[in-house]
Amino acid sequence: MQAPSYIGRFAPSPSGPLHFGSLIAALGSYLRARSHQGKWLVRIEDIDPPREVPGAADGILRTLESYGLHWDDTVLYQSQRLNDYQEQLNQLLQQNQAYYCQCTRKQIQAMGGLYDGRCGKLVPALDSGAIRVRNHTQTAHFNDVHMGAMSVASDFACEDFIIKRRDGLYAYQLAVVMDDADQGITEVVRGCDLLTSTVRQIDLFKLFDRHVPQWLHLPLLCAEPGRKLSKQNHAPAIDNQAPQASISAALQVLGQPPVDVDDVTIMLKQATEQFQLNLVPRQQEIIL
Repeated sequence: MQAPSYIGRFAPSPSGPLHFGSLIAALGSYLRARSHQGKWLVRIEDIDPPREVPGAADGILRTLESYGLHWDDTVLYQSQRLNDYQEQLNQLLQQNQAYYCQCTRKQIQAMGGLYDGRCGKLVPALDSGAIRVRNHTQTAHFNDVHMGAMSVASDFACEDFIIKRRDGLYAYQLAVVMDDADQGITEVVRGCDLLTSTVRQIDLFKLFDRHVPQWLHLPLLCAEPGRKLSKQNHAPAIDNQAPQASISAALQVLGQPPVDVDDVTIMLKQATEQFQLNLVPRQQEIIL
């Protein structure tokens, strides 16, 4: 059987139940994948235990099921891939493509807010602390499938960024790139809060010599300008018992035509058939 030409994903962190903002990302990525007759994968990004809520991962999966958002293949849990992350880190350190850094946040603030690479120049090199990648690619521009040409400040693009934290936890940038590469993700659909992360992830894809996916960022739902709807801001959980109203509201945020409010399977089938990317707002934030 021929592999699907499109593979997308939804990758929530289990820091609480799904809220309406996360439904936008889930539904947007789902419709994009299904409209391409592609795969839609679900990944649980559970590598930050201090922020995780017990039972949240299972709750997220049950919510997706109640909304008719059924995924392909098995769910990938990042916590089961720690050995893979460490093996990649060891390789980078051995190749002198990464190094240990002991600079504190206060010291970095004194550098102007961006790290200046000083620990990477020490002889002998440090043997403990956070691990930073030697960022030679320094991507500052990329093309978003929907938003168009995007760019970040050149000094941000030049920074050697952290790929393992000083507390021993693996950094988001490392884990997400390795997972997207290993799962064969062809297009990353997510919220605009991760726009700036994209350039760093492109740098890692190129460093690992892996295929760089396309990027598609959706408008971020905000309670007020600059304040996204999130678990940290105590956004309420969406209703598992009556998903039709939330699906209809999410489609409206995504600029899509209305669907018949019936059972979720019919709603999603209709939404997939009439999905049009050009109708999705191109603004980075939508205020509730």
